[in-house]
Amino acid sequence: MSGVTMEASSILPILKKKLAFLSGGKDRRSGLILTIPLNSDQTSMEELSATLDYLLSIPSDKCKARGFTVIVDGRRSQWNIVKTVVLMLQNVIPAEVSLVCVVKPDEFWDKKVTHFCFWKEKDRLGFEVILVSANKLTRYIEPCQLTDDFGGSLDYDHSDWLNKRLVFEKFTMESTSLLDELTIINDSEKSASVDKDKSTDGALLPSFDPETVLQTGHELLSELQQRRFNGSEGGGGGQAAPAWCPMEEELLAQPQVTKLLDSLREQYTKYQELCRQRNKRAQLDEIHTKVMQVVNWLQGPGSELLKTQQTIGDSMRAAQALQQKHEEIESQHSEWFAVYVELNQQIAALLSAGEEEEVVELKALQQQLSDVCYSQASQLETRQNVLQAAHAFHSTTQELSQQLDGLLGMLCADVSPADGASIQQNLKLLEEKLQTVEAGLSSLRQKGTLVLEQMCGQASWALEEAESPPGEQQDNVQHVQAVMEEMELRKQRCEDMVDVRRLKMLQMVQLFKCEEDALQAVEWLGELLDALLKTHVRLGDDSQETRTMLDKHKKFVDVAQSTYDYGRQLLQATVVLCQSLRCTTRSSGDTLPRLNRVWKQFTVSADERQQRLELALNFHTAAERVLQQERVEVESLDEVDSSGRTLLDRLTLPIIFPDGSEQFFGSPSDTAATAEGVRERLLLIEERRLQLQEARLLNNEDEEQEQEAVNGLEGRLDVIGEELSEKEEQDEEEKEAEHQDEDSERATQDR
Repeated sequence: MSGVTMEASSILPILKKKLAFLSGGKDRRSGLILTIPLNSDQTSMEELSATLDYLLSIPSDKCKARGFTVIVDGRRSQWNIVKTVVLMLQNVIPAEVSLVCVVKPDEFWDKKVTHFCFWKEKDRLGFEVILVSANKLTRYIEPCQLTDDFGGSLDYDHSDWLNKRLVFEKFTMESTSLLDELTIINDSEKSASVDKDKSTDGALLPSFDPETVLQTGHELLSELQQRRFNGSEGGGGGQAAPAWCPMEEELLAQPQVTKLLDSLREQYTKYQELCRQRNKRAQLDEIHTKVMQVVNWLQGPGSELLKTQQTIGDSMRAAQALQQKHEEIESQHSEWFAVYVELNQQIAALLSAGEEEEVVELKALQQQLSDVCYSQASQLETRQNVLQAAHAFHSTTQELSQQLDGLLGMLCADVSPADGASIQQNLKLLEEKLQTVEAGLSSLRQKGTLVLEQMCGQASWALEEAESPPGEQQDNVQHVQAVMEEMELRKQRCEDMVDVRRLKMLQMVQLFKCEEDALQAVEWLGELLDALLKTHVRLGDDSQETRTMLDKHKKFVDVAQSTYDYGRQLLQATVVLCQSLRCTTRSSGDTLPRLNRVWKQFTVSADERQQRLELALNFHTAAERVLQQERVEVESLDEVDSSGRTLLDRLTLPIIFPDGSEQFFGSPSDTAATAEGVRERLLLIEERRLQLQEARLLNNEDEEQEQEAVNGLEGRLDVIGEELSEKEEQDEEEKEAEHQDEDSERATQDR
């Protein structure tokens, strides 16, 4: 292949004008087709000549030997320009031109001139020139070898072709220069490796990036191969395309690209190995230097920093300050530990691909570095554990001290609750505080034991390293033990005071309970009195019912008696508890007078109720006996009548309490209903009396007397009925007046 005499980049503006181009098409002799598209504008012959010189430098000598077929497209140009171009071909490529096809326009030039000129100059030109229209061009060239400008099916993109030429020429220039440089570098390194004393510090570097050049070459080669594959698929016009394409070996020299890539890869592989060896030697020296830096710092300044930190502080604030100082020390160590991790990774990578003598050196460095780093990290961790345990111990101590202070303050305060519920709440709070103190003390013991164990571990490595002062460790131990003993004593004193306070508060709870129960007894007794006065009104309709009500009344009184006795006992217990608690300000107050007052009212009411029931029982018993007997004495009837009237009079009387107040049983309607039952029995007695009178009159056969007696009896009955009516009205008026007086008295008492 002939060398390229010029580069496309030097005449790039001219090439972009597309004054001439090699489309890749071939004539029937396999000669290349050179197309010169002329335009109506004036074509520069110098630029066209430069374009032809560049295009003719691309094909190989073998390709040039097959000759060129030149297509001069004069359809948009003048004849004199066409003639000038045809004549110029004689000077540019006389030997390579086989045929010149001048494509004439539809409105052709002067036939005589053109025909005469071409035939006249044929022998002198050295190649045949024919005039042909575009549609007749296929007589000389296959349609698949013609571009679409001439009705063919051959694809040609001038911009794409020009870009590929630029890439190819750039790759050729860079790869050739890079090959020369890599060869020089590799040879110089080889000679330096023979002479081991010779320094290779001033290593040469290539001008171009080998990776970039190789990537460009591979992309170019891939593009060439792709175009070749596409070109072999076939052309237009229904005819088979030949097995070549314009970008193959004749145009872009694919073998040249392949050869350059192979040579470049070979030299680049050697260069990479050279760089790898060079880097390995530099890495070994750098690793050794860094390892010694890490070891020297950890064994020197790092160890000195740890030796100065042995105390645990005497408070939580002091422990926090020590932790902060330790964090600063850890931060300084972390930087060197990060270097250790990086070095360890680098050494591991070198060990996997290192030579035997390098492996021994690297393993020794790795072992030395690991031993020092692990030892220092262990000391840091032990110290950190000691400080964490000390901080937790001081924190728990401070919290427990505050809890003991709070408990002591609660124990020293006076107990003056308002009721039993508040005392129960205070007692519960006291127990909770005591439990919290016990839990805090248990936690303090655990954390104290832990900090002592951690300090023993710290003391062991401190003694191994150097002459750590044993006095500091002993002071730390004594301080922890003293704090734990002090908290034990404070907790014991608080427990003793809690026991005393608990007993006192329980007695106060009992005192309030007795007072509350005594008040409850007064309320119960008042409720019993209220029930007695409001609901215990009826006296029974016969002797059996009255006797039953009398038995229930006795049981009712027994219940009230038990309630009264219970209240008295509670008040006596209250007095005893006040004396035990030395609570002179508290007493039974008005509870005892209220209890006695209610009880006296109840006893008066209960006695009155019992007397009325006994009168009713005697009345019903006598009445039933008289009514059941066939023969009754008038005296017996008079006794029953007298008993009933006495009962009626008793119902109208109020209950007079010891304080002079009065109270009636039930409402006036209830009293009237009870009195009505008694009056009904009295009417039955009078009827019985009337029957006796009638019997006597019959026996005496004295009708007049009988009639008089009957009239007298009827009149008497009428009088009795009127008297009873008047009596009832009077009783109702009196009871209403009494109720009004009682309501006014209650209103006065309320005010």
